[in-house]
Amino acid sequence: MKSQQKCIVIFALVCCFAVLVALIFSAVDIWGEDEDGITEDNCSRNCRVVLVENIPEDISFLDNATSHLPLSAGLYSLLDKAIRAVEIVSPLWLLNSSDYESSFQPAARQGRALLSRLQGLKAKGVQLKISSGMIDSTELKILAKHYAEVHYVNMTALTKGNLHSSFWVVDRKHFYFGSASMDWRSLATRKELGVVVYDCSCLALDLHRVFSLYWGLQYKDFIPSFWSKRLFALYNRDEPLELTFNSTKAQAYISSSPDVFIPKDRSTDLEAISRVIQEARHFIYISITDYLPLLGSRTHRYWSRIDGLIREALILRKVRVRLLISFWEKTHPLTFNFIWSLRSLCMEQANCSLEAKFFNPRMQRDGTVQGINHNRFMVTDRAIYLGNLDWVGNEFTFNAGAGLVISQPEGIEERNSTVVEQLQAAFERDWFSSYTLPGNGCKWMHHSTAGWCILK
Repeated sequence: MKSQQKCIVIFALVCCFAVLVALIFSAVDIWGEDEDGITEDNCSRNCRVVLVENIPEDISFLDNATSHLPLSAGLYSLLDKAIRAVEIVSPLWLLNSSDYESSFQPAARQGRALLSRLQGLKAKGVQLKISSGMIDSTELKILAKHYAEVHYVNMTALTKGNLHSSFWVVDRKHFYFGSASMDWRSLATRKELGVVVYDCSCLALDLHRVFSLYWGLQYKDFIPSFWSKRLFALYNRDEPLELTFNSTKAQAYISSSPDVFIPKDRSTDLEAISRVIQEARHFIYISITDYLPLLGSRTHRYWSRIDGLIREALILRKVRVRLLISFWEKTHPLTFNFIWSLRSLCMEQANCSLEAKFFNPRMQRDGTVQGINHNRFMVTDRAIYLGNLDWVGNEFTFNAGAGLVISQPEGIEERNSTVVEQLQAAFERDWFSSYTLPGNGCKWMHHSTAGWCILK
């Protein structure tokens, strides 16, 4: 009798264990994506990095101004190097601009050309994998017909937000990271900035793990309780990757948002931004589309995570801060209040310097704005942060984004060869250009449903 009871107990325990294992593995991407045999031990750390930009044709800087590789050329170079797989995450898929061809036909060619190149990957034997939050994209349907694998992430069900990440990973070896979407406007009429990194499988593998997280969320309407070990971060703000960029020593890591999408060891975007700001000693230059330290859509609450760090840098460490913010039809009126509040800190403070300018694009006859400065980056005397999210409280709370931090030690000879110095030069080119307006104050004018601030 006792042996029979013991058997029943053992059987019950085995069943419970089996159910527990099933529940755990149903909540994770069980094994993660295959990583082509690349490991932390055999990956490459001797990398080459190139800044890439899209500068709209009718935005012109001085002849001796800083210039970089065109964004389209950088993306094409990655496709030329692709042998096995191209993995893409993008907030938008609007490469074919048929609805706008009457107005922008010349500018739209780059988008159609890139779509054609992506369609041609199958003939080269290269697998195209796309993770997207869009479910009604004509381009994604076209690419799926050309054997691309497309996974849709239901961000509305998961976080009530959107998928804003923007990056490519090619063969777990090369990658693009930046502000541009797979949108013809990002290749033509919007000002974009990013980096293309070659022969850097250590960092590319870590970015691939962010892609794998999105990839594994297809068909899920809940956030997993456990993440696969293959989604754990390889590097973070406390243990960054030691590597070389263009033969110069550097450190780097990938961050991401929101908090509920953070597997073990991954730094959040806010942690990355905090570290870069806190370690700055001389200057912090920020180029962002929107700056609004508020949380909530109806009842706004002050969101101090970044705004407070900037105030600390200004008052406690006397770091010089410059904010370059885009001025367009979606600029929130309260943006100017917060800029004024930051400026007021330095009115009676010695060695306190907060400057703000607005990048002013051109308005079309139909009221739309072209040439918007879509950059999302920060550069200091020590590091750069490239991100996918605007510096608005709701963005980091609900939307999925990623960040790239690169820091380079002080005392390097020929610092203009470092990516930190290159990005500083790009910021200063924009800052001193004729397209910026001082943020000393404004008078609000209203046109239909949009509020417009006439800067004084």
